[in-house]
Amino acid sequence: MGQASAINPVDLPLRDIHLPAPIGWWPVAPGWWVLVGLLLLSLITIWSLRRFRQRRRMRRLALCQLEELAKLPETELPTALSRFLRQAAISHFPQQDCAGLTGQAWLEFLDRPFADQPFTTGIGSCLSDAPYRQMMQINAVALITLCRRWLKKLPPQKLHPGRER
Repeated sequence: MGQASAINPVDLPLRDIHLPAPIGWWPVAPGWWVLVGLLLLSLITIWSLRRFRQRRRMRRLALCQLEELAKLPETELPTALSRFLRQAAISHFPQQDCAGLTGQAWLEFLDRPFADQPFTTGIGSCLSDAPYRQMMQINAVALITLCRRWLKKLPPQKLHPGRER
């Protein structure tokens, strides 16, 4: 017991410290996938909200313009409304669908969103020949209300490829 044996380090079964392999950037941690998903979701939401607001703004501007037209005298109102509806239709639909329509075809185009055909058989029928008549008496309130209903029934506006302006 009194003998102290010296330990020789060369005789021991020791090895160098082995470092783990460096951590790669792929595959990314699940937290990054969640962050990318949230970023995409927020971008899509912002884009959708901008389009929705733009459509609402365009419709609101058209309704404000209609209210300004309502202040016109009854003799000028049908001509102005006919021009206004044509501008609204051309800005909303492809130009080849509505720009060349006149008379009965124009009224049928305006009747598309309605089941009761208020333009061909109702108060809106005065719009087809209004620009060519001198004086005519109409129910201005009913005609303005019909035009307002038509604007509100327009489907959401889409961008049309090959659209001529």
